[in-house]
Amino acid sequence: MKPAKHPLFLNRYDAGQQLAGQLTAYANRDDVLVMALPRGGVPVGYEVAQRLGAPLDVFLVRKLGVPGQEELAMGAIAVAGAATKPIRVLNQDVLRTHRISTAVLDTVTKQELRELERRGHLYRGERTEPIVANRVVLLVDDGLATGATMRAAVAALRVRQPAQVVIAVPVAAADVCNTLASVSDAVVCAATPEPFYGVGLWYADFTQTTDDEVRSLLAASRQ
Repeated sequence: MKPAKHPLFLNRYDAGQQLAGQLTAYANRDDVLVMALPRGGVPVGYEVAQRLGAPLDVFLVRKLGVPGQEELAMGAIAVAGAATKPIRVLNQDVLRTHRISTAVLDTVTKQELRELERRGHLYRGERTEPIVANRVVLLVDDGLATGATMRAAVAALRVRQPAQVVIAVPVAAADVCNTLASVSDAVVCAATPEPFYGVGLWYADFTQTTDDEVRSLLAASRQ
């Protein structure tokens, strides 16, 4: 997918800086925690956390892609915590349209659970998960297309009893932002261009974020 003729963002870091400008109400507060969805949400979340003076961590969630069309989400899965079961959110329309069997869905789910476990060890190592209870959590990603991944993240996060869940993204489809307002306490979508087409279209540079970049940004944030 080629970028738009007039991209909204140079890259994810620029997107995070612009998004932070709409989140000033959460700046310099002891109760705010930024949790970014890896991998692409982490550079965005890093800039948001830096400008708000808030700690940064990752929230592990994975899209369940349709086999052969992995960018199309038939759902998503997230881990609420080490002591709880993973939470799966499904897109019933996609399941019906593509006639996804239970066996296929379970196979993809198991694959993505293994990837979540790998990322948990890689990104967090021996560090304990941040305390979420009674805090305002900003869930940050680089954009929203279907919203399936973010819905799974919100559902899993609610298990840990935060004071508020705020979804914050640089760009999204307008209808997705409106839908997510019903499952969160607030939604901040910096831009909702129409027609939307896809997240990457609105970035001049939408190069895939690497595991090493995620680890480096988390380490830099802790310092």
